[in-house]
Amino acid sequence: MSAVEKSKPHYAGHRQRLRERLLENGADALQDYELLEILLFAAIPMRDVKPLAKDLLARFKSLKGVINASREALEEFGLGDGPVSLFTTIASTYLRISRQEIIDQPVLNNWQKILDYCYAAMADETIEHLRLIFLNRKNRVIADEVLQKGTIDHTPVYTREVIKRALELGAGAIILVHNHPTGDPTPSKDDMAMTKAIADAAKTVGIILHDHLIIGKGCHTSFKESGLL
Repeated sequence: MSAVEKSKPHYAGHRQRLRERLLENGADALQDYELLEILLFAAIPMRDVKPLAKDLLARFKSLKGVINASREALEEFGLGDGPVSLFTTIASTYLRISRQEIIDQPVLNNWQKILDYCYAAMADETIEHLRLIFLNRKNRVIADEVLQKGTIDHTPVYTREVIKRALELGAGAIILVHNHPTGDPTPSKDDMAMTKAIADAAKTVGIILHDHLIIGKGCHTSFKESGLL
C-alpha cells in the first residue's frame, strides 16, 4: 500500500464503492441508509456517515421522515447548516416538481397527482394549513395557495377571503384542502360547518366547491367521495 493510500480515511473506498453500486445497479440495489449516506457525502465530506445515516433513520423512521424533518429537530440531532440545507433543498425541490405536475392540468385526469402533491405539501406539517387549489371553467388547475395557517388543531377560515381570492383569479371552481397534524383526517363539526358555508357562498357567485380534502398521516378524507359535499 502506497503512502497516499495509507493517508486516505478508511471510509474513502466505501464511498466510492457505494457510488459505483448506485450508478451500475440503480437505487433499488441500495438500502435506505445507503441512499442517505450518499446524500450526506456532499454535506459532510470528512466523516464516516454510515452510523449517522442509520441513527437518522432510527430517529425519524423513514427517508421521508429524515428529509422532511424540521430544522429544529435536525439541529437537536447535532446536524449543522450543510445537512439541514441539503434536506430542505431536496424536500423543496420534490414539492416544486409535484406542484408543476398539477398546474394547468385537468383535475379529472390528474386526481392522484393532486393528492400526492397535497400529501407532500401538508402531511408532515405540525400546525394546520388551509390550502386552496383554484380551477378554471374547464376544471384545469390555475393556482395553488396557502390562505391561512393556524394551530395544531385549528385554522381560522374566513369565507369572504376564500371567495374574494377565487374571484380575483377568475376561478370557476375551488378545491379546499387542510391538514390534521394529529394524523386523523376525520372531519370535525367545525370542518363540516366551514365547508357548507364556503360551498353556499361560492354558489351565489357561480363558483363550485369541487371538493374539500383533509390530509392526515398516510390517509385523507374527501368530502365529495364521502357524500359530505
